[in-house]
Amino acid sequence: MAGTIAVVSALGMTAVLGGCGLTGGSADVTLKLVAADYGDNAANSSKKYWAKLADEYEADHPDVEVDVSVYSWNDVDRKVREMVAAGDPPDMAQIGAYADYAAENQLYKADDLLSIPVQADFVGQLASAGQVKGVQYGMPFAASTRVLFYNKTLFAKAGINPPKSWNDLAEDAGALKAEGVKYPYALPLGPEEAQAETMQWMLSGAGGYTDSVDSYAIDSPQNVDTFSWLKEDLVGKGLTGPVAPGELNRAAAFAAFAKGEVGMLDGHPSLMKIAAKGGVKYGMVPTPGHEGPSRSTLGVSDWMTAFRKNGHRDQVGDFLDFVYSEKNVLAFSREYDLLPVTSSASGTMAASEEDRHLKPFLEELLSSELYPVGKTSWADVASQVKGRIGKAVAPGGSPSVVLGNLQAAASRAESAE
Repeated sequence: MAGTIAVVSALGMTAVLGGCGLTGGSADVTLKLVAADYGDNAANSSKKYWAKLADEYEADHPDVEVDVSVYSWNDVDRKVREMVAAGDPPDMAQIGAYADYAAENQLYKADDLLSIPVQADFVGQLASAGQVKGVQYGMPFAASTRVLFYNKTLFAKAGINPPKSWNDLAEDAGALKAEGVKYPYALPLGPEEAQAETMQWMLSGAGGYTDSVDSYAIDSPQNVDTFSWLKEDLVGKGLTGPVAPGELNRAAAFAAFAKGEVGMLDGHPSLMKIAAKGGVKYGMVPTPGHEGPSRSTLGVSDWMTAFRKNGHRDQVGDFLDFVYSEKNVLAFSREYDLLPVTSSASGTMAASEEDRHLKPFLEELLSSELYPVGKTSWADVASQVKGRIGKAVAPGGSPSVVLGNLQAAASRAESAE
């Protein structure tokens, strides 16, 4: 199944733990679930979350056994592909992409599985992103948005305030550079997660990967203007640090922020813990846009899918209704500093003092836009962006040429769908 997004979570998190089976006792039906690990060590592995969930469900459903295998984000998508290729897909897979499986008619539709209240509870943007041609196959499982992080200590030293617009950002970056800050603005356009930084900047310039009719528009005038500004007003003026943006990966940028070497960068919730461990005093504000705060931000989701082959539609649907209960969605979101994918859990989190550190991200969710994951071509397009977009802001590079080449590649991939 060529072109499926693999190896890294859509949320940009990695883990190193291998798979394991979590099984109950004898039962009439065994549901096999393959899930991704959102933890970064054995103590907070997702294995514990799923073990508790499976035990609770089986206690009330003695005729159903839930067999869960948890794999790192480096392995989970590949593992599911191998199972599908071998003719033995799991009943459910919690992974990074779904469109290829849906295109091959291998997945249940969400409305064949979930009760009406549960399906209606999904956050609107996330439910829409799970659709192929208006039919929902991907059920959002975990979500995240982006905000601008800034180093309060460095900003105080430079005597500046957090930026609201691109011009503010460039002025702040200039002041930080004058104070000797290594990365005034960290611009990670390296191959690890360049598609995310790219989309964030496209959105801040009123563009995006697609247009209003969901066709690729990578070389739109808005996107060309955005990358021309980046090239001339940030990169060209030495305001993005010593590593070329096309060679700077997100993980390295986050690590540099935790060392106090970065003035500002776009980040998702996991950066809070990384920065806190490094002793960095940070603030968060909405991503700056061309004239003021960006009207839209990048939203990301990972997906729960259900394969048709084993024919356990009723049991899978009942189990997923349980998985998406407010209690369980909140427990998972709080454990891994992620955003709830349901409106009920989002409302509870927004009103909770316990979750106030996530409120800046939660507030961005309703105005967020997601990758065009409903396109089977998206995986190929994202790969092309990762490999090429850094050249758009490199010395001698041409934003219009690079974006034009990406658009041509995207058009070819889309025509092959």
